[in-house]
Amino acid sequence: MAQSQRYRRLAPLALLGAAGIALAGCGAPGAPEGGGDAGGEDVSGETVTIYGTIVDSEAELLQESWADFEEETGIEIKYEGSQDFETQLGTRAQGGNPPDIAIFPQPGLFADFAARDFLKPAPEEVEKNANEYWTEDWVNYGTYDGTFYGAPLMANVKGWIWYSPAKFAEWGVEVPETLDDMAALTETIQGATGAPAWCAGFESGTATGWPGTDWIEDYVLRQAGPDVYDQWVTNEVPFTDPQIKSAFDSVGEILLTPENVNAGFGDVRSINSTAFGDVAPALASGDCALTHQASFLSGFFPEGTNIAEDGDVWAFMLPGESADDSAVTGAGEIVGAFSESAATQQVLAYLSSPEWANSRVSLGGVTSANNGLDPANAQDPILQETIKILQDPDTTFRFDASDLMPGAVGAGTFWKGMVAWVNGSGTDEVLEQIETGWPAG
Repeated sequence: MAQSQRYRRLAPLALLGAAGIALAGCGAPGAPEGGGDAGGEDVSGETVTIYGTIVDSEAELLQESWADFEEETGIEIKYEGSQDFETQLGTRAQGGNPPDIAIFPQPGLFADFAARDFLKPAPEEVEKNANEYWTEDWVNYGTYDGTFYGAPLMANVKGWIWYSPAKFAEWGVEVPETLDDMAALTETIQGATGAPAWCAGFESGTATGWPGTDWIEDYVLRQAGPDVYDQWVTNEVPFTDPQIKSAFDSVGEILLTPENVNAGFGDVRSINSTAFGDVAPALASGDCALTHQASFLSGFFPEGTNIAEDGDVWAFMLPGESADDSAVTGAGEIVGAFSESAATQQVLAYLSSPEWANSRVSLGGVTSANNGLDPANAQDPILQETIKILQDPDTTFRFDASDLMPGAVGAGTFWKGMVAWVNGSGTDEVLEQIETGWPAG
């Protein structure tokens, strides 16, 4: 549950040029050279502070993930998680009291702190790990103005379509290979059940609307392609562009069509009042047949739900225009440092290594694009599939667009626009309103 909030809680402060990611193949897992002795200096007994958005049970798992490292090095890591991360981090940095390390949930926010000279360039060992275990484009997310400031940490993949394998067998349908196939699948299911095939929920407190932005991002990437997606993120292609409107129209064929939604919850407008996690029990109970959500939806199914290819629920990746398309959207974190201490450098090197990635993933609930990660360490089978996608050299990955856009757009007019759209506002009107969020000049 916390994972979804982590990637949506904060609004990026600055715009970072989008970088395309063609993810590299899987490397062999194992203990890295990273996290060395920082030039031979004795750092035993020193304390390193880390600040991030990760809270509650996930924060406990984060601290557990580096417990062995603390024991081996003698470094004490003090982690603090906050739901007011963006505001508090800026205040602390300006006041000269920043943490040693911060875990940034968006590249845009990371780039803003680098641009303001708050962050220190990453040490050599971190850059070595990044170049060895992460792809060039992931490294680019931690680079600002030609200087490398930090390595990625965790990652996720969005665009999963969740369904019931048993129901698919009962209806005699198969996983679609193209978007056209998915449209036909929707009609077949509705003919067999006499009810809408889809359920969706956009409600998420003050962040209501974000699940809708994920829908649009997935369709822009698959229909218009990665180059247009990158231009959209920087507003070279505005929301009012016909290519973006086309994505809205395609998503609207599902979400704005009463015959297609909102199974188990009500009419089209009930999407805005349905909590995004509430669709999971409805899918498990058979009240709806299909829903679109990231891998973290697995945490919302009732206890005892068997998530497997032949289980109660499973998921396939939203297909593209053709069966050969392999483009996905996702999100992740970048680690940056405000300190150049030897102990901080050791912690940074460890967090950029396969050793840490395997340690954290084995505890459950998260994934990473670190190529030294063994997918078998993920306990959740959907997370195992997510890791395989991230490590597939044929995958085209793009970071969540709304996390790269200025906060006034990505977490502002875009979220609000999705709510207005579902409530009945016309597409052209909504697109024009979203576009007003872009800073002038």
